[in-house]
Amino acid sequence: MIKIMADSTCDLSDEVLKKYNISLAPLSINIDGKVYKDRIDLQPDEFYGMMETLHEFPTTGMPNPSEYLNIINEAIKEGHKEILCICMSSGTSGSYQSAVLAKDYFYEENPSSDVKIHIVDSKCMSHGSGWLTMKSAIMREQGVSFEEIVSFNENYKIKIKHFLSVDDLDHLIKSGRLTNASALIGKLLMLKPIMTMKNGKGAIVAKERGLKRVLEHYTQEFIKRNDKKMTDFIILGYTSDIKVAENLKIKLQLDTDFNGEIHIMQMGVSVGTHVGLGAISMFFVEK
Repeated sequence: MIKIMADSTCDLSDEVLKKYNISLAPLSINIDGKVYKDRIDLQPDEFYGMMETLHEFPTTGMPNPSEYLNIINEAIKEGHKEILCICMSSGTSGSYQSAVLAKDYFYEENPSSDVKIHIVDSKCMSHGSGWLTMKSAIMREQGVSFEEIVSFNENYKIKIKHFLSVDDLDHLIKSGRLTNASALIGKLLMLKPIMTMKNGKGAIVAKERGLKRVLEHYTQEFIKRNDKKMTDFIILGYTSDIKVAENLKIKLQLDTDFNGEIHIMQMGVSVGTHVGLGAISMFFVEK
């Protein structure tokens, strides 16, 4: 049986994690001198509720290799012989390198093991890696082989289209995603930057004035870019305002011919640290 694991930035809902028995290695978040484990010591709603009162900008840290190793060892105890680990982009975090270290350590300690472990550098962020993780779990349930699931991830990871727009430009500045000059212009003109992933890192690809135009931009880009054969489902992400994601879901259902499932899931603490309140995102497979 195949074990699937990821780091906590995949932002999949608790329901999905439980349904598909997906294990997470948590990132750490330093908030005003106190360190929390993402989704273990601190939940998203709790974090977003305290965000505006923080004295210092929170920082995040990659999972310790021991977090991955513990999941690997537990999976083997449960009888798993094939383990797939999907990590956030190595261009934005050391999560992938940490998982590779755990894998290397396991084989050093167990040189004769017949367990197969594959670590994916997803080149994705948030529900981008979450899309791959969920798709992999669905393929496993359908009886697809480990090798085929690995091949799918390595071939399609650069095809997972990301769109992210934020409400609070200050967080993007502090996380190095936006210059002060761009932020000032954006605030004066009420422009919302729209980001995607390029070469494993975040990049601003458009700026729209107001939320209505952002949702229209998402919809038109989806119509233009969507791979109808490969996009089984869409994931919409949000930080603090689920109503925006619900509005985008309705718009996609009305204005496009997409008939698959559209999942709405909250972005976790690690991702929310960098994008702030009011963020809205969309993920699918592009042509």
